[in-house]
Amino acid sequence: MAAPMELSCWGGDWGLPSLHPESLTVMAYAKFSGAPLTVNTINNSWRAPKGDLPVLVSEDIVISQPAKILNFLRKQKYNADYDLSAKQGADTLAYIALLEEKLLPALLHTFWVEAENYCSVTKPWFASRIAFPLRLYLPGKMSREALNRILLTKGGPPLYSLTEVEAQIYRDAKECLNLLSKRLGTSQFFFGDTPTTLDAFVFGFLAPIYKVCFPRVQLQEHLKQLPNLCRFCDDILTCYFRLTVSGHSPAGQDTADANLQKLTQLVNKESNLIEKMDDNLRKSPQHAPRKLTTLKLAAGGEESSPMSRLSP
Repeated sequence: MAAPMELSCWGGDWGLPSLHPESLTVMAYAKFSGAPLTVNTINNSWRAPKGDLPVLVSEDIVISQPAKILNFLRKQKYNADYDLSAKQGADTLAYIALLEEKLLPALLHTFWVEAENYCSVTKPWFASRIAFPLRLYLPGKMSREALNRILLTKGGPPLYSLTEVEAQIYRDAKECLNLLSKRLGTSQFFFGDTPTTLDAFVFGFLAPIYKVCFPRVQLQEHLKQLPNLCRFCDDILTCYFRLTVSGHSPAGQDTADANLQKLTQLVNKESNLIEKMDDNLRKSPQHAPRKLTTLKLAAGGEESSPMSRLSP
C-alpha cells in the first residue's frame, strides 16, 4: 500500500482551487496522473512543514518546489507523461522554460507589483488568510520578493528603469501567450486528448490571470482575445476540479466583492495604526544609552569582555 501523501498549498477564490500558480500546477498534475493527494489548505507559508508552498509530505519525506514534487510523483508511478515521445518530452521542457522566462515576470507584476492590483486585491486577499500580526508583514514581504525576482531576471542592460522593465515583461508575456495559443490550436490539450506536465504548468500560469478580478487587466484582456486558451482553462476546471467556469453566482460575486472591500479597509486601518505607533515611539523621550561598566583585566593581562568570550 502506497504511503499517504499530503499537499500543503495556498487556498483559492474566483472559481479557482488555488490562486497560487505553483500550487495550481501541482494540484492539476495530481488530477491528471491520478495521484491520491490529500490537499491541506493552510493559507500561510510560515506554517508549511518546510520551505515555500506548495509542500508535499509523504511519511518522513518533505518536498517543496513544483518540479521536485512532480518528479517524486513520477517515481511513485503517477506519471502523466507516460505516453509522450522523446521529442514531446523535450518540447515540454522547452515550453516550461518559456513560461518561466516570458510569462512568470508579468504574472508576478500583475499580482504583486502593480500598485492598484496589489492594494485592492492581492494584499487584502492574502492578508485575510494570514493571522494577525503576520498579515501586516507577509504580503509586503511577498511583494518585495516578487519585485526583486523580476529585476534580477529582467533589470539588466539595456533596461535600466522600472518603466522600461514593465513594458518589456508585458511584451514578452503577450508574445508567450500568442505562442501557446498557436501551439494548442484546436486540440483539447497540448499533446492531444490527454493532459500532461505541460498542461499542468500552462494551467497553473494562465488560470490566475484569467479568473482573478483585477482593476488593471492588460494581460487578462490579451488572454481573453485567445479563446482556445480560455477554453483550455475552463475545461480543466470543469472536468478535473468540478468547478463552474464563472466561479461565483452573481449574488455570490457581490458578496465576495463586498467582503474583499471590507478586508481592504481593515488591513489599511491596521497598517495606519502601526505607522502611528511607530511615529509616537520615535517622538517619545528617549533614555540615553547605558555605559558598560569597565571590566578589570584578566589574569593574563588582557581585558576580558563578553564579546571576546562569545566570539567563535
